[in-house]
Amino acid sequence: MPPPPMSSDPAPTLADRPDWRYLLQEFDELYRYLPAGGSDRIAGHQRKVREAIARLLRSQPELRLQPRAEKPVTAHLRRALDEGRQGVLAPAVRALDAVTGDLSWQYGYEKVPKGLQNSYAYAEFAGPNGPVVGPEIILGVVLFAPGCTYPAHAHKGITESYVCLSGAVSENHQGVYVPGSMIFNPPDHLHRITVGKREPALLGYAWIGAPGDLHQQKMVFTRPRKA
Repeated sequence: MPPPPMSSDPAPTLADRPDWRYLLQEFDELYRYLPAGGSDRIAGHQRKVREAIARLLRSQPELRLQPRAEKPVTAHLRRALDEGRQGVLAPAVRALDAVTGDLSWQYGYEKVPKGLQNSYAYAEFAGPNGPVVGPEIILGVVLFAPGCTYPAHAHKGITESYVCLSGAVSENHQGVYVPGSMIFNPPDHLHRITVGKREPALLGYAWIGAPGDLHQQKMVFTRPRKA
């Protein structure tokens, strides 16, 4: 019996799934209008993110949806989205909510530290691995359960920013970030995140770097120093 014919249907693109396009547009708005606090370095990063998103949108990229996957922390997602819809970044949260059924939540580490399996996960929506396929930027969201401590880590060759969509977090115990706040981490900057005990925290993120760094990026938690 001959094998079934191969499908000739072209791969879907961003134009076929407008909810994903709206999500990218909302992230463009975040990086266009959130203040840089007088920092030329942060303003430059925001400009690079906007330019990368604009190029991605113009390219009509392939949409490579990944298998839907959840993690224990996604039990807190509904609360985080509901809280975010009441905040200053409600349009971005609503756009994210429209695609939650297609998100693939991941850990991103070969070995997840004890206790983190139930309190953390991330979902990408643009980057070399998709779902919106592009080589020069990674966009996504990370969800933390109440009281989570995300261990110290760094990203080689990657400039990273977080935008707080709901909840409240601190980085390196240096200030508190609430909805509408941005955290900026230059390449190789060691950072540790703690989360408020009453509510989950939902952060959008953008990574900018050379295509090779973005494609091969692996995060490794640092080991605490012995006393």
